[in-house]
Amino acid sequence: MTELNPDTLARESLQRHRLVATGLLVLMAVLTLFSYRMPHTWTTELLQSAAKAGFVGGIADWFAITALFRHPLGIPIPHTAIIPNQRERLGRALGRFVANHVFTSQEVANVLGRLDLPGIVHRFLADPEAARPAAIGLAGMLPKLLSSVEDGRARRIVRRMVPHVLGGPAAGHVIARALHNLVDSGRHQEVFGFILAQMKATLAGRESALRYAIEERVREQGGRLVGWALGASIARRVLSLVNAELDKMSPDGSELREAFDEWIRREIQRMETDPARAAEIGSAIRRVVAHETIQVWLWDLWGRLRLALEEDLGRPSSRTVAYIEAALANLGTILENDPVARARLQTAVEKVVATVLPDAQARLAEFIAQVVANWDTETIVDRLELRIGRDLQYIRMNGTIVGFLIGGLLFALLDSLFGYTSF
Repeated sequence: MTELNPDTLARESLQRHRLVATGLLVLMAVLTLFSYRMPHTWTTELLQSAAKAGFVGGIADWFAITALFRHPLGIPIPHTAIIPNQRERLGRALGRFVANHVFTSQEVANVLGRLDLPGIVHRFLADPEAARPAAIGLAGMLPKLLSSVEDGRARRIVRRMVPHVLGGPAAGHVIARALHNLVDSGRHQEVFGFILAQMKATLAGRESALRYAIEERVREQGGRLVGWALGASIARRVLSLVNAELDKMSPDGSELREAFDEWIRREIQRMETDPARAAEIGSAIRRVVAHETIQVWLWDLWGRLRLALEEDLGRPSSRTVAYIEAALANLGTILENDPVARARLQTAVEKVVATVLPDAQARLAEFIAQVVANWDTETIVDRLELRIGRDLQYIRMNGTIVGFLIGGLLFALLDSLFGYTSF
């Protein structure tokens, strides 16, 4: 079964109502003429007065409504065909009305509040069929994003910005929070153990070179005889003591590890509570990151990361896609269980919308004005008549009927007050 076009249904309804309104007008004209053929009585005069008033009311409303869309009877009477002649001004007025009275910040905030954006995001991320394509899309954007940063101008901007961002006033607090998480999970001891293991491996691998360097130093300070007699013994003793101290640090619960734990916790507290210490950390980071050697190393690391990412994205089972998908799923879980996270997301979206809303309002008003201005006369008249034409025909009907009733009532009132009255 073919579904009818909404415009076709609206056009048929408009035609029916137009016929009814015109029929009432014709009826008033027929009653007026017929009253002149009837015997001259009070009832005849009442009918005649009412029919005349109804006919005049119907004609006046027909003229007013027709003048909105076209020239009545094709006669170019001034101030008729208002909508076609004033469509640019009407378009601008309509655009401003929608932007300033419909698309307002309060209305948008109310809509966002009713939408429950955190719930929508959670349901989207909880659906694997939706989250997987989203993860693939985000992963596919990463190489292009990384490549764009390597552009010459972008690279210079990043080179200037990174030291300031990483070494800003909040850098100490950021490092403190990161260290806090590291210490709370006990991972700082793993890092400490890794550093000790690397130091021991380095000493073991370069023991011969270190022994020779110590012997040479003893020979320089004590002379050839002392160096020949005691150099080797002193070198062995020094290396043995160093290894012994490193061994003392290795076991869990050792005094040195406890001292390290106490020291790092004290430093974290200082960075969190002492602005001068936090600024000092930030300044040190800024100097390190701004160093030319570090810059070269960072860009080399950046290039390797980009190449590794592109290579990984080319695999069917990409780790990057899997990681992003897991991160999205984790975000969905957080939004489901953490009211604070839900509130933060809702607030963040509302702030973003509030920031871009003024520009969006201006663009919306401009867009509506441009669309209306580009409509041809026939199109704008046809569309508006289809939307409001039926209601306008009710105005014609009401004008005819009300005119008929008021005309009869006025005749009866005047006749009762002043006697015979002729219209």
